[in-house]
Amino acid sequence: MNLQQNSRKKGARYAQVGLRTSLESASPHRLILLLLDGALEKLRTARLAMRQGNIADKGAQISWAISIIDGLRASLNLDEGGDVASNLDRLYEYMGRTLAESNINNDSGKIDEVERLLGEIRVGWKGIESAVGGSQATEVPHHLSSRQVAIS
Repeated sequence: MNLQQNSRKKGARYAQVGLRTSLESASPHRLILLLLDGALEKLRTARLAMRQGNIADKGAQISWAISIIDGLRASLNLDEGGDVASNLDRLYEYMGRTLAESNINNDSGKIDEVERLLGEIRVGWKGIESAVGGSQATEVPHHLSSRQVAIS
């Protein structure tokens, strides 16, 4: 292993510790922001892999983004969330399907579309941060369930 590879491994471990610490101390609101950010990062990485012709990495990154979106979808409380939860459920399902098509057809336009949609959700979610107490909130907004969402 050369020095550059060793440095990357150490950096990755350091980032994992930081992420683990963020997850353990995060409010439900902050966890959703972390999931949205994670999905957006996976889409950016998938787009780059697509441009570079790295099919395996593209597929892995898109699959990871789909898994995160599935986690967001699973966290919805459809019984108490009303139209907001119902609309998000349909939107998350659409995003997963669109990303699967992107992967099959090598279509970066579909990645762009999902990235825009997730970005809009993130802006809205960030916009309610002060209303739900930001990173210190302990109550889960009613359109989400109290189920814990895990990041792989």
